[in-house]
Amino acid sequence: MKYFLVAGEASGDLHASNLMKGLKAEDPKAEFRYWGGDMMASVAPGLLHHYKEGAVMGLSEVLSKAGTLLNNLKQCKKDILDFAPDVLILIDYPGFNLKLAKFAHKAGLKVFYYIAPKTWASRAGRNRLLKRYVDMLYIVFPFEIPYFKRKGIPFVYKGNPLVEAVEQSDYHRLIPEPYVAVLPGSRKNEIDRTLPLCMELADRMHADPRYRDIRFLVAGAPARSSEDYAPYLQGRDYVQLVFGQTYSILKYANAAVVNSGTASLEAALIGTPQMVCWSTSPFTAFVARYILRVMDKIKFVSLGNLILDRAVFKEFIQEDFNLQNISEEMDRILQDDSYRNSMLEGYSQIKEALGASNASRAFAADMMKRLS
Repeated sequence: MKYFLVAGEASGDLHASNLMKGLKAEDPKAEFRYWGGDMMASVAPGLLHHYKEGAVMGLSEVLSKAGTLLNNLKQCKKDILDFAPDVLILIDYPGFNLKLAKFAHKAGLKVFYYIAPKTWASRAGRNRLLKRYVDMLYIVFPFEIPYFKRKGIPFVYKGNPLVEAVEQSDYHRLIPEPYVAVLPGSRKNEIDRTLPLCMELADRMHADPRYRDIRFLVAGAPARSSEDYAPYLQGRDYVQLVFGQTYSILKYANAAVVNSGTASLEAALIGTPQMVCWSTSPFTAFVARYILRVMDKIKFVSLGNLILDRAVFKEFIQEDFNLQNISEEMDRILQDDSYRNSMLEGYSQIKEALGASNASRAFAADMMKRLS
């Protein structure tokens, strides 16, 4: 069969690549075309457009790149029609992918949506689009089950593919010294908002005799270059930028500062004590809080905390993301054994809630069943 997949960011690239492995196992004659990234390209040929050419976050960023996004959407529609797939598989990235779902449905194509849009947090109106234009929704979090049942949207849940990604990773220690992992995000604006304050934390800790020997490893995102990080790392010989080793960086870190997103759940599954930090433009924050009312609908922004519906680890959002708060939390993670152990116990519960480590293959098998 012929599969067209669309992933718009690093986490989607990871999930799509594992799903493609599952589809190849279920369908040895599978043909792929896709918009995605390097991880998908490592599974099978067929990359038509790399996600790094269009990744944006927040309303202000979307508005500033509206022309590019519209051109990308037009090109992607053409690529889909040219390939004439048996199914279009959309991976997260709802602002772009829901437009494709509508287009493909009207063109008579079957549409599967893998990794559901987070309509339980904001923009619940998108549920109407899912119900109308998507043939099957594939969800990956247990707390989504009752939500999509209430909305009357057909879905399949087989677990979370991150569990297998973490378990199957090849880990190795990068430096012998103790260190703090810094994951500032995959988009340029996330790096620009997160890394300066993280470097202030690094400076403060380096000046503290208790932490003099601790280094900082910054995980470079796949779609970024060293130039994106250079302005913040200059003059700090205790900070090192590393690309392509995010899981290994997390595995052996004494603690991690993580930009909210998939990485925070990865840190929990790997077992790295963490704090989550998130900041966006004032305009986007205004919309989120006072128009979309995100903060009134959900208690947490991190997936691990959402899964257990309690604060397993701290989240510092917008104004709370400041040097005083993250310094105090870092002290607590590194100095308070009972606090650290409590967090790790919560991690075990998160992993248990997500189920077995064969989700990608199980999702692929279900898709094949519906296509045959």
